[in-house]
Amino acid sequence: MGAGDGERGLEFLLSTARHTLRTAGRHVENRRREESNTHTVSPGLLLKPFRPAAPRASGDARMSVQTIRNVFSVETGYRLSDDQIVNHFPNHYELTRKDLMVKNIKRYRKELEKEGSPLAEKDESGKYLYLDFVPVTYMLPADYNLFVEEFRKSPSSTWIMKPCGRAQGKGIFLINKLSQIKKWSRDSKTSSFVSQSPKEAYVISLYISNPLLIGGRKFDLRLYVLVSTYRPLRCYMYKLGFCRFCTVKYTPSTSELDNMFVHLTNVAIQKHGEDYNHIHGGKWTVSNLRLYLESTRGKEVTSKLFDEIHWIIVQSLKAVAPVMNNDKHCFECYGYDIIIDDRLKPWLIEVNASPSLTSSTANDRILKYNLINDTLNIAVPNGEVPDCKWNKSPPKEVLGNYEILYDEELAQGDGADRELRSRPGPSLGPRGGRSRDSGRATLTTWK
Repeated sequence: MGAGDGERGLEFLLSTARHTLRTAGRHVENRRREESNTHTVSPGLLLKPFRPAAPRASGDARMSVQTIRNVFSVETGYRLSDDQIVNHFPNHYELTRKDLMVKNIKRYRKELEKEGSPLAEKDESGKYLYLDFVPVTYMLPADYNLFVEEFRKSPSSTWIMKPCGRAQGKGIFLINKLSQIKKWSRDSKTSSFVSQSPKEAYVISLYISNPLLIGGRKFDLRLYVLVSTYRPLRCYMYKLGFCRFCTVKYTPSTSELDNMFVHLTNVAIQKHGEDYNHIHGGKWTVSNLRLYLESTRGKEVTSKLFDEIHWIIVQSLKAVAPVMNNDKHCFECYGYDIIIDDRLKPWLIEVNASPSLTSSTANDRILKYNLINDTLNIAVPNGEVPDCKWNKSPPKEVLGNYEILYDEELAQGDGADRELRSRPGPSLGPRGGRSRDSGRATLTTWK
């Protein structure tokens, strides 16, 4: 196989795996109307082990990856056999839909507060000390009046509006005046907010206007997190995440609110910018970010930052675990988007159910190839036929670039005080000084 054939073969594997890992075909809605409520997925739709071997043609009966064409969700009624697995939990949208993610995190906070958990402790201003990791967010149209009340408290603030069900930066815009929302409502051809359908719903969040900048540019982190089961919760962090940079230097100036090359890090947007670099794709590895922060802010502060990021991820998963349909046939790899502000406080922006497997650079291609391989090595025991009856606790030698982030069974075995001992401390200021009580416990890495 020549170099060109190998390149095309790898593209085929990534393309095929991308469709497989998203699991759901786009034509299932029409089929659901024609079929009965209970179905069995045919053996031909198995998610077979992906091996880093020579690519095989799509018509080859021995191919490593096949595309699933049916939605597996609570509503469809599809039934899987013991040797079939899919890479989405039936109601993954409880975490990956922007409005539901915020709703579940708010519910989680209230439940912990009601239980008297120290994790729900608040400061003098009423802000959560340990669970304040999502920007202030309201759902439109439902929370419009609440938003207006909050907006008027800080009329100089900037807010960001996002459609609940879209991705890749589509439909996002920034506002700093109430009149801009009214204009948006008119442009959406709605006579009132109440008339908007759920599919057109938006979330509006307080914009992080003081992001950490490198080279004067805004960036965010894309981190991959694999969940093998929600009850008990067991999740893994992929060590090869990356930063996505804007192509235009950041400015909070109101004259640049409409310039998405300044504010949105999505590759789908930045690749159209004049200054987009096709060699590195505007990306930086997380390991490079860590080295940079250690040299500019110090190792202790940097370690604390990454511990807080781990904390955020685990708590977000705990927030949705009670409502997640924990089907034994399922696993899921999420794409977490995290923004760090100039005080080194991490913020959870959103979680993606189908993180892009499109490769924009050579390094990107290698990363995502290994991501697919490592994910399936964990999901499929011993690289054999899938078996939903196994306990989804693979040995360390098959984790590849994954590392265990949280294992609920192990945590419970360590004692009830583990959660308290492992909560994060307060954020550190830009010079490494603690912004709140320095006596707080700090998070130890989940391993």
